[in-house]
Amino acid sequence: MDQACRLLRLPTIRAQFPELAEAASREQMSYLGFLAELLMSECDDRARRRSERRIKAASFPRDKSLRKFDFDANPNIDPAVIHTLATCEWIKKSLPLCLIGDSGTGKSHLLIALGTEAAMAGFRVKYVLATKLVNELVEAADEKQLAKTIARYGRVDLLCIDELGYMELDRRSAELLFQVLTEREERNSVAIASNESFASWTKAFTDPRLCAAIVDRLTFGGNIIETGTDTYRLATTRARAAQQQAAS
Repeated sequence: MDQACRLLRLPTIRAQFPELAEAASREQMSYLGFLAELLMSECDDRARRRSERRIKAASFPRDKSLRKFDFDANPNIDPAVIHTLATCEWIKKSLPLCLIGDSGTGKSHLLIALGTEAAMAGFRVKYVLATKLVNELVEAADEKQLAKTIARYGRVDLLCIDELGYMELDRRSAELLFQVLTEREERNSVAIASNESFASWTKAFTDPRLCAAIVDRLTFGGNIIETGTDTYRLATTRARAAQQQAAS
Protein backbone atom coordinates (compact mmCIF):
# COMPACT_ATOMS: atom_id res chain seq x y z
CA MET A 1 0.00 0.00 0.00
CA ASP A 2 2.78 2.40 0.92
CA GLN A 3 4.72 1.72 -2.27
CA ALA A 4 1.62 1.98 -4.48
CA CYS A 5 0.67 5.34 -2.94
CA ARG A 6 4.19 6.64 -3.51
CA LEU A 7 4.12 5.57 -7.18
CA LEU A 8 0.67 7.08 -7.72
CA ARG A 9 1.55 10.19 -5.73
CA LEU A 10 -1.22 9.83 -3.17
CA PRO A 11 0.45 11.17 -0.01
CA THR A 12 -2.77 11.74 1.95
CA ILE A 13 -4.06 8.20 1.40
CA ARG A 14 -0.61 6.87 2.30
CA ALA A 15 -0.61 8.85 5.55
CA GLN A 16 -4.23 8.29 6.55
CA PHE A 17 -4.82 4.73 5.30
CA PRO A 18 -4.21 2.92 8.64
CA GLU A 19 -6.55 5.25 10.55
CA LEU A 20 -9.24 5.20 7.84
CA ALA A 21 -9.00 1.41 7.47
CA GLU A 22 -9.47 0.95 11.21
CA ALA A 23 -12.47 3.29 11.21
CA ALA A 24 -13.99 1.48 8.21
CA SER A 25 -13.63 -1.87 9.95
CA ARG A 26 -15.10 -0.55 13.18
CA GLU A 27 -18.08 1.02 11.40
CA GLN A 28 -18.49 -1.98 9.06
CA MET A 29 -18.20 0.29 6.06
CA SER A 30 -18.75 -1.19 2.59
CA TYR A 31 -15.84 -1.50 0.16
CA LEU A 32 -17.35 1.25 -1.96
CA GLY A 33 -17.81 3.51 1.05
CA PHE A 34 -14.23 2.91 2.21
CA LEU A 35 -12.86 3.65 -1.26
CA ALA A 36 -14.92 6.86 -1.45
CA GLU A 37 -13.59 7.91 1.98
CA LEU A 38 -10.00 7.37 0.84
CA LEU A 39 -10.45 9.28 -2.41
CA MET A 40 -12.30 12.18 -0.78
CA SER A 41 -9.57 12.58 1.83
CA GLU A 42 -7.00 12.83 -0.98
CA CYS A 43 -9.13 15.28 -2.95
CA ASP A 44 -9.80 17.49 0.09
CA ASP A 45 -6.12 17.60 0.99
CA ARG A 46 -5.11 18.45 -2.56
CA ALA A 47 -7.65 21.28 -2.64
CA ARG A 48 -6.23 22.60 0.64
CA ARG A 49 -2.66 22.49 -0.70
CA ARG A 50 -3.71 24.27 -3.90
CA SER A 51 -5.35 27.02 -1.84
CA GLU A 52 -2.21 27.39 0.24
CA ARG A 53 -0.09 27.68 -2.90
CA ARG A 54 -2.40 30.34 -4.38
CA ILE A 55 -2.38 32.33 -1.13
CA LYS A 56 1.42 32.15 -1.00
CA ALA A 57 1.70 33.17 -4.66
CA ALA A 58 -0.49 36.23 -3.95
CA SER A 59 2.29 37.66 -1.73
CA PHE A 60 0.01 39.02 0.95
CA PRO A 61 2.10 40.86 3.57
CA ARG A 62 -0.01 39.64 6.49
CA ASP A 63 -2.57 36.98 7.31
CA LYS A 64 -5.96 38.71 7.36
CA SER A 65 -9.37 37.07 7.24
CA LEU A 66 -12.99 38.20 7.30
CA ARG A 67 -13.49 36.06 10.39
CA LYS A 68 -11.03 38.29 12.26
CA PHE A 69 -12.55 41.56 11.06
CA ASP A 70 -14.48 43.37 13.78
CA PHE A 71 -17.48 44.84 11.97
CA ASP A 72 -18.77 46.31 15.23
CA ALA A 73 -15.67 48.54 15.37
CA ASN A 74 -16.57 50.22 12.08
CA PRO A 75 -20.32 50.69 11.52
CA ASN A 76 -19.61 52.29 8.11
CA ILE A 77 -18.96 48.83 6.69
CA ASP A 78 -21.98 46.65 5.95
CA PRO A 79 -21.16 42.99 6.79
CA ALA A 80 -23.75 41.76 4.28
CA VAL A 81 -22.02 43.65 1.44
CA ILE A 82 -18.59 42.30 2.39
CA HIS A 83 -19.81 38.72 2.69
CA THR A 84 -21.51 39.07 -0.69
CA LEU A 85 -18.18 40.19 -2.14
CA ALA A 86 -16.58 37.15 -0.51
CA THR A 87 -18.61 34.92 -2.86
CA CYS A 88 -16.33 36.28 -5.63
CA GLU A 89 -19.15 36.80 -8.16
CA TRP A 90 -17.67 40.23 -8.96
CA ILE A 91 -14.38 38.56 -9.90
CA LYS A 92 -16.18 36.15 -12.21
CA LYS A 93 -17.68 39.22 -13.91
CA SER A 94 -14.27 40.99 -14.03
CA LEU A 95 -15.59 43.96 -12.04
CA PRO A 96 -13.43 46.35 -9.98
CA LEU A 97 -13.57 47.04 -6.24
CA CYS A 98 -12.53 50.25 -4.48
CA LEU A 99 -12.01 50.54 -0.72
CA ILE A 100 -11.83 54.22 0.20
CA GLY A 101 -11.25 55.66 3.68
CA ASP A 102 -8.81 57.12 6.17
CA SER A 103 -5.81 55.25 7.53
CA GLY A 104 -6.70 52.64 10.11
CA THR A 105 -10.30 52.13 8.97
CA GLY A 106 -9.80 48.52 7.84
CA LYS A 107 -9.17 48.98 4.10
CA SER A 108 -6.04 46.84 3.86
CA HIS A 109 -7.54 44.19 6.14
CA LEU A 110 -10.57 43.87 3.86
CA LEU A 111 -8.42 43.99 0.71
CA ILE A 112 -6.24 41.14 1.92
CA ALA A 113 -9.16 39.17 3.37
CA LEU A 114 -11.20 39.38 0.16
CA GLY A 115 -8.09 38.53 -1.85
CA THR A 116 -7.57 35.49 0.36
CA GLU A 117 -11.18 34.41 -0.17
CA ALA A 118 -10.61 34.68 -3.92
CA ALA A 119 -7.45 32.56 -3.74
CA MET A 120 -9.28 29.93 -1.70
CA ALA A 121 -12.04 29.93 -4.32
CA GLY A 122 -9.53 29.04 -7.02
CA PHE A 123 -8.68 32.45 -8.50
CA ARG A 124 -5.14 33.60 -9.22
CA VAL A 125 -4.47 36.64 -7.02
CA LYS A 126 -1.62 39.12 -6.72
CA TYR A 127 -1.22 41.72 -3.97
CA VAL A 128 1.12 44.67 -4.45
CA LEU A 129 1.69 48.11 -2.96
CA ALA A 130 1.02 50.89 -5.45
CA THR A 131 4.54 52.30 -5.00
CA LYS A 132 6.13 48.89 -5.60
CA LEU A 133 4.04 48.31 -8.70
CA VAL A 134 4.93 51.71 -10.18
CA ASN A 135 8.64 51.26 -9.41
CA GLU A 136 8.58 47.84 -11.03
CA LEU A 137 6.88 49.24 -14.13
CA VAL A 138 9.41 52.09 -14.42
CA GLU A 139 12.34 49.65 -14.12
CA ALA A 140 10.73 47.33 -16.66
CA ALA A 141 10.28 50.23 -19.10
CA ASP A 142 13.93 51.24 -18.67
CA GLU A 143 15.03 47.67 -19.32
CA LYS A 144 12.63 47.26 -22.28
CA GLN A 145 10.67 44.59 -20.41
CA LEU A 146 7.48 46.59 -19.99
CA ALA A 147 5.23 44.48 -22.22
CA LYS A 148 6.30 41.33 -20.39
CA THR A 149 5.68 42.89 -16.96
CA ILE A 150 2.27 44.27 -17.93
CA ALA A 151 1.28 40.89 -19.36
CA ARG A 152 2.31 39.18 -16.09
CA TYR A 153 0.09 41.51 -14.06
CA GLY A 154 -2.64 41.10 -16.66
CA ARG A 155 -2.82 37.33 -16.29
CA VAL A 156 -3.95 37.11 -12.66
CA ASP A 157 -7.69 36.97 -12.00
CA LEU A 158 -7.54 39.58 -9.23
CA LEU A 159 -4.93 42.30 -8.80
CA CYS A 160 -5.00 43.90 -5.33
CA ILE A 161 -3.31 47.33 -5.26
CA ASP A 162 -2.85 48.73 -1.77
CA GLU A 163 -2.07 52.28 -0.65
CA LEU A 164 -3.01 53.89 -3.96
CA GLY A 165 -2.96 57.66 -3.66
CA TYR A 166 -0.36 57.85 -0.88
CA MET A 167 2.32 59.31 -3.13
CA GLU A 168 2.41 61.76 -6.02
CA LEU A 169 3.13 60.14 -9.37
CA ASP A 170 4.72 61.90 -12.29
CA ARG A 171 3.06 61.64 -15.68
CA ARG A 172 5.23 58.74 -16.84
CA SER A 173 4.52 56.65 -13.73
CA ALA A 174 0.80 57.38 -13.96
CA GLU A 175 0.75 56.40 -17.64
CA LEU A 176 2.47 53.09 -16.85
CA LEU A 177 -0.07 52.33 -14.14
CA PHE A 178 -2.83 53.26 -16.57
CA GLN A 179 -1.47 50.68 -19.02
CA VAL A 180 -1.81 47.94 -16.40
CA LEU A 181 -5.39 48.97 -15.67
CA THR A 182 -6.22 49.14 -19.38
CA GLU A 183 -4.75 45.67 -19.91
CA ARG A 184 -7.12 44.31 -17.27
CA GLU A 185 -10.24 46.35 -18.13
CA GLU A 186 -13.33 44.14 -18.49
CA ARG A 187 -11.05 41.08 -18.57
CA ASN A 188 -9.86 40.67 -14.99
CA SER A 189 -10.70 42.34 -11.70
CA VAL A 190 -8.75 45.03 -9.87
CA ALA A 191 -9.25 45.81 -6.18
CA ILE A 192 -7.67 48.92 -4.71
CA ALA A 193 -7.41 50.50 -1.27
CA SER A 194 -6.86 54.25 -0.97
CA ASN A 195 -6.87 56.76 1.85
CA GLU A 196 -7.94 59.52 -0.54
CA SER A 197 -11.37 60.17 -2.01
CA PHE A 198 -11.56 60.18 -5.80
CA ALA A 199 -11.89 63.96 -5.75
CA SER A 200 -8.45 64.17 -4.13
CA TRP A 201 -6.70 61.80 -6.54
CA THR A 202 -5.43 64.76 -8.55
CA LYS A 203 -2.78 65.09 -5.82
CA ALA A 204 -1.42 61.66 -6.77
CA PHE A 205 -2.19 61.85 -10.50
CA THR A 206 -1.28 65.39 -11.47
CA ASP A 207 -2.66 65.18 -15.01
CA PRO A 208 -6.45 65.74 -14.62
CA ARG A 209 -7.40 63.86 -17.81
CA LEU A 210 -5.25 60.86 -16.92
CA CYS A 211 -6.62 60.94 -13.36
CA ALA A 212 -10.18 60.87 -14.69
CA ALA A 213 -9.34 57.96 -17.00
CA ILE A 214 -7.83 55.96 -14.13
CA VAL A 215 -10.83 56.63 -11.88
CA ASP A 216 -13.10 55.53 -14.73
CA ARG A 217 -11.18 52.25 -15.14
CA LEU A 218 -11.43 51.53 -11.40
CA THR A 219 -15.09 52.39 -10.87
CA PHE A 220 -17.02 51.45 -14.02
CA GLY A 221 -19.63 48.88 -13.02
CA GLY A 222 -17.76 48.06 -9.82
CA ASN A 223 -18.20 48.23 -6.07
CA ILE A 224 -17.14 51.21 -3.96
CA ILE A 225 -16.85 50.64 -0.21
CA GLU A 226 -16.29 53.73 1.95
CA THR A 227 -14.68 52.75 5.24
CA GLY A 228 -15.07 56.21 6.78
CA THR A 229 -12.77 58.31 8.92
CA ASP A 230 -12.94 56.67 12.37
CA THR A 231 -9.83 54.63 13.05
CA TYR A 232 -10.75 50.94 13.04
CA ARG A 233 -7.50 49.93 14.75
CA LEU A 234 -8.07 52.40 17.59
CA ALA A 235 -11.68 51.27 18.03
CA THR A 236 -10.59 47.62 18.08
CA THR A 237 -7.88 48.36 20.65
CA ARG A 238 -10.36 50.22 22.86
CA ALA A 239 -12.90 47.40 22.62
CA ARG A 240 -10.26 44.83 23.52
CA ALA A 241 -9.12 46.93 26.47
CA ALA A 242 -12.72 47.27 27.68
CA GLN A 243 -13.21 43.51 27.49
CA GLN A 244 -10.03 42.90 29.47
CA GLN A 245 -11.08 45.46 32.08
CA ALA A 246 -14.52 43.88 32.40
CA ALA A 247 -12.99 40.43 32.74
CA SER A 248 -10.67 41.59 35.52
